[in-house]
Amino acid sequence: MLWEFIKKYYIDSIVYKTGYNPVNTLTWAIILIVAVCLIYRWLRRRIEFNDRFVYGNIPFVIFGASLRIVEDAGFLKPPISYLFMTPMIYFLIFSIALPTLVLSIRIRKDRYWTHYGLIGAILAIATLIFLLSNLKIVNWFVLPSALAMALMFTTFYYFGTRIFARHMHNKLSEVVFFAHMLDASATFIGVQYLGYWELHVVPRFLISKLGAWVMIPAKVMVFLMILYVLDKEEDENLKNFIKFVLIVLGLAPGLRDSLRMTFGV
Repeated sequence: MLWEFIKKYYIDSIVYKTGYNPVNTLTWAIILIVAVCLIYRWLRRRIEFNDRFVYGNIPFVIFGASLRIVEDAGFLKPPISYLFMTPMIYFLIFSIALPTLVLSIRIRKDRYWTHYGLIGAILAIATLIFLLSNLKIVNWFVLPSALAMALMFTTFYYFGTRIFARHMHNKLSEVVFFAHMLDASATFIGVQYLGYWELHVVPRFLISKLGAWVMIPAKVMVFLMILYVLDKEEDENLKNFIKFVLIVLGLAPGLRDSLRMTFGV
């Protein structure tokens, strides 16, 4: 009975790529929250969470999104390929990024993000070169279109917060908003025009009822509310770390979806 439950709600969704269901969605959400709390408590005694910490991590996000396409394109076979699927790939990238971060801090704590970001950039560039060397670009317009749409909405956010909500007018909030607009834009393009489908439970439900366009206004409303509340937090370390997590959760799938559609895999 227990094995059948685990197989149905956890294993089959990975093996057969059937997408998320309410059970594993709740489970991964709980694991994420616990992991974020533990990582925050451990790292806050070692570094300050500021924009440099976030920017140093972005190359690893690009690396993870690119590495995900290696599995999407069929270069890896089971059971190794399962490690490169969501959510397992988050653990894989973390197992690479954390030791790199610790080593970078020990080498030079006052500028750790330069060494850390450089290693992430090398890994990301190497993976992208591998993809470009082995796959054909099928839908060249996807990534530029998704980036342009995300930039357009972020520009509205920039001027809107500058006028109406000054406490939300800061670089990291803009990056959070951009990351999730990229995710929403990529989802809209893929579902509306290229025959892809949404993996996550709530977005899949909304799209089935209202259409792919709903992802953009839904994300706008949700993240305006989140950032409005979050930017009232006085603890800068905590606030910036939460923003970092939000950036990863938006930028990683947004880039992965855009790259996947670009290569048509």
